[in-house]
Amino acid sequence: MQTDLRDLIRSIPDFPKKGILFRDITTLLKDKHGFKLAIQTLAARFKASKVDKVVCVEARGFLLGGALAYELECGVVIVRKPGKLPSETVSQTYKLEYGTDAVEMHKDAVEKGDRVLLVDDLLATGGTARAAADLVERLGGKIVGCAFLIELADLKGRRLLDKYDVFSVITYE
Repeated sequence: MQTDLRDLIRSIPDFPKKGILFRDITTLLKDKHGFKLAIQTLAARFKASKVDKVVCVEARGFLLGGALAYELECGVVIVRKPGKLPSETVSQTYKLEYGTDAVEMHKDAVEKGDRVLLVDDLLATGGTARAAADLVERLGGKIVGCAFLIELADLKGRRLLDKYDVFSVITYE
């Protein structure tokens, strides 16, 4: 069984555009031992946090969030791009390098006092994760942590999440 998860991440130069080194998690996800170890690592880190709900961000965050919620024996909530959820939503905009974007969550997805673990596959600039955290807090939830499979430390996304307990399984400098 392979235990170094970094070895299971495929690096693709110049994707999606020249100068970007894309960290592809699909190679880790297809490895049954690697995927299990990644989820167990995240679950072990937050087991004592008594999580009520895992809030996961579209789309690869869903893959991790569902499995992690199962491990932590709690509910799972999805955060999506605008217009993708069928019921009443709350929305949060955030800044991009050039412009803005937004994420939404069902208005009834998080209840006041819920202990929430925010999960996504990648922490880069932190804008999407911070917007999702803001949604949780607007609905009365308490963020007990932010969990990522990969963190790109040189993009300094952790700065936007500095008031939270942030954990990344793999960090690239």
